[in-house]
Amino acid sequence: MIDFLPTALIVLALVCAAWALLLAVLDKPLTLDTGLTLGIAGAVVLLELGLLVQAVIGVVKLVGLDREISSATFVGYLVGPVVVLPLAGFWAIAERSRWGAAVLVVGCLSVPVMILRLQQIWAGHA
Repeated sequence: MIDFLPTALIVLALVCAAWALLLAVLDKPLTLDTGLTLGIAGAVVLLELGLLVQAVIGVVKLVGLDREISSATFVGYLVGPVVVLPLAGFWAIAERSRWGAAVLVVGCLSVPVMILRLQQIWAGHA
């Protein structure tokens, strides 16, 4: 895999989680009408784009891999955050209370966990 991309995605996901936690503590729903909520939406979109890039690169590297790893598990952990993050984002926007931001916190915190597991599988510690 690319060395810096997973680290950058983990940091960005943790920043997004902290930002969403701040919104939940301040009792601000994700209405996308203030600078605070538009900023987190932009950060989550950037995170999603990074996850898509990681998924494409991961599948390409998996095809050319000369050692044995669990391909289905690896692809599952590549696709997982790509699917979970938009679902959490749409749910957060649909929920018009502080709990929408809390849903986004959980979605953003799931991304680093899946990326770390992805790195373990890639290193052969599956």
